[in-house]
Amino acid sequence: MYLAGNGTFSAVFDAANAQLNNFAQRAGKKYFGTATNEYQFNDTAYLKQLSNTRDFHQLTPAHSMKWSLIEPFQGVMNYTGANMVVEQAERHGQFIRGHNFVWDQRIPDWVLNGNFDNATMLSVIHDHCFTVARHFRGRMLSWDVVNEPINDDGSLKESLFLNTSGLAYIPTALRAARSGDPLAKLYINEFDVETINPKSTGLLNLIKALQGQGVPIDGVGVQAHLTLGQFSSNASAGPSLVANLRRFTNLGIEVAITELDVRIPTLPPTREMLLQQKEDYRITIDACKQVIGCIGVTVWDWTDRYSWIPGNFPGEGSACPWDENLKEKPAYQGIIDGFSI
Repeated sequence: MYLAGNGTFSAVFDAANAQLNNFAQRAGKKYFGTATNEYQFNDTAYLKQLSNTRDFHQLTPAHSMKWSLIEPFQGVMNYTGANMVVEQAERHGQFIRGHNFVWDQRIPDWVLNGNFDNATMLSVIHDHCFTVARHFRGRMLSWDVVNEPINDDGSLKESLFLNTSGLAYIPTALRAARSGDPLAKLYINEFDVETINPKSTGLLNLIKALQGQGVPIDGVGVQAHLTLGQFSSNASAGPSLVANLRRFTNLGIEVAITELDVRIPTLPPTREMLLQQKEDYRITIDACKQVIGCIGVTVWDWTDRYSWIPGNFPGEGSACPWDENLKEKPAYQGIIDGFSI
């Protein structure tokens, strides 16, 4: 089933071919993918759809590679959850995006309370990034090496890492990741940088500075955690998104939409809200389609059953292209339209 142009559902649908990754690749993209968590694999119906490579050709472990989980104690590595996601992807020939090495959240207690000086902190960051990258060497398409380092005004975000080591923590992480896995693409991943604004300009300037220092940086992850109407109610948003993506690719790096969802503030959603959500998805996908260096799109889980939104934005939700019953919503057709029209 799919939502036709008149807002009704049509049963005339080539299910074998008209699926999200197929449309992404026809549009010249490397993949359409989704975030996931290994504990969801016990859900048989969920796992069956997750394994459908006509919809998903890439997986991102949403939680299991974060520092506090993968290295809870110094030098004590716990790859169990991360390995499960990677092996699930490899069984089906799906790409894997690693997420993430260095973030101002999910810091293990031994780092948070270590009272490290500058040299020790940089050594700790290097060892963590290198060790994890080496463990997955040759298996990862890309890594979110540094996650969310920019403030809304474009300055570097205050964090344990910045306060201890200044800007040096970012080159240290990127160089260590490159040494651990020379083949994986290295990203900085950030939210609220979809359009041209002070935050995306700050990120752009950071990339330029890193390039000027010869630091390895291959891509920018544009998260795209959107609110209903954020693009569909603003005629300038789509062109600004396209122009912004091109600002980054003009630096000779690639971009990807890495954590896409569109949350609805008032639940349950009306039919009109779902159609507006469909348009927000379409505009976002279309922007990636228009930019050659935008290599792919990842939704931040594909079903409302496992969406992170209700737990973080009480009273909001219904953000994913499939509902809690694993049924396609109009947003699914919005993604197809974005890659096609």
